[in-house]
Amino acid sequence: MQVLAWMWCIVFSMYFTSMWIFGITTIAHLILLSAVAVTVITFETAKRKPNFFGSYYTPSRSRAIYVDGKRIELDPNDKGGEHE
Repeated sequence: MQVLAWMWCIVFSMYFTSMWIFGITTIAHLILLSAVAVTVITFETAKRKPNFFGSYYTPSRSRAIYVDGKRIELDPNDKGGEHE
């Protein structure tokens, strides 16, 4: 994919007859393709090893709530969250 990006950098710079444009577009393509690669690697890692980035639930999550100053314990099997 990087070779294809360089090809278009060369074509674009030849059209405008400027080596500066080649350098700028090459660096821009390198940054863009690197960002895409890092994103794909991150999503693939998350899909194949879900626990690699740690648990969704933080260890500091409170297992109780307070209503009118009284502590009410939550069900230990309840993961919590509003989207369940």
